[in-house]
Amino acid sequence: MLQTQEVTSTEKKFFHLKEILSSMDGVCVAFSGGVDSTFLLRVARDVLGERVIAVTATSPTYPESELREAIELAESMNVRHLVISSNELEIPGFSENSTNRCYHCKNELFRKLKTIAEEHGIGNVVDGSNHDDTRDFRPGRRAARELGVRSPLSEAGLTKKEIRYLSKQLGLRTWNKPSFACLSSRFPYGERITEEKLRKVERAERFLRELGFTQFRVRHHNGIARLEFLPEEMSFFNDADLRVRIDTELKRIGFNYVTVDLLGYRTGSMNEVIKTDEV
Repeated sequence: MLQTQEVTSTEKKFFHLKEILSSMDGVCVAFSGGVDSTFLLRVARDVLGERVIAVTATSPTYPESELREAIELAESMNVRHLVISSNELEIPGFSENSTNRCYHCKNELFRKLKTIAEEHGIGNVVDGSNHDDTRDFRPGRRAARELGVRSPLSEAGLTKKEIRYLSKQLGLRTWNKPSFACLSSRFPYGERITEEKLRKVERAERFLRELGFTQFRVRHHNGIARLEFLPEEMSFFNDADLRVRIDTELKRIGFNYVTVDLLGYRTGSMNEVIKTDEV
């Protein structure tokens, strides 16, 4: 929860966000259906009305469940919504999974969005990057800068915590949605990404979600599944039957070994091995 002083600061940032959007003649929103892009789309619609279009890219790295929710959310906000295809595995340099993987992906995605925006007479492409994202290694931001894609939430200084607070105030069901990143983020740099591996991760995470876990990741290390859970959800260690059930199902999916990260869930854990001179 935000304290009173934080609420005042957040409201000022919210007003600034509206000012930023109102200065644009229209926006094409890169819309994933996550916390940030949903909030951005809702505020853009409130400020710009029909001069807003949402675009969602389907791909092997984007689960079907996320696509269904994005479609439902756009419909609930009565926003024009386009679903396009973008197979990152066909982008040169992506499957090799270097530290610049996200740059290659975002570069192609934003180029497609700029074309769509031009076709609809819209002058701006925007994404849902927030202020917290500036503190992590995000190669995709370079692609955004190069192509003139703006990040209104980041420009307004809004953090994830503040976006969740404001989303709740607006009645958005995504206000407490677990953070999600594309499935390619589950692989250590240097391990080749294939559609078969992506499907394994998707199936494993769907299984854990069905068990009731909320915020977690299944990191794919060749034949090993490294599981990251919230500390408060690690109590399953005390349940031998559940441990066996998880181990059995993930091995059935195709993992050789199943292990749990003692530090638990955290965003960007794959970036912890990057040397400073690589960033």
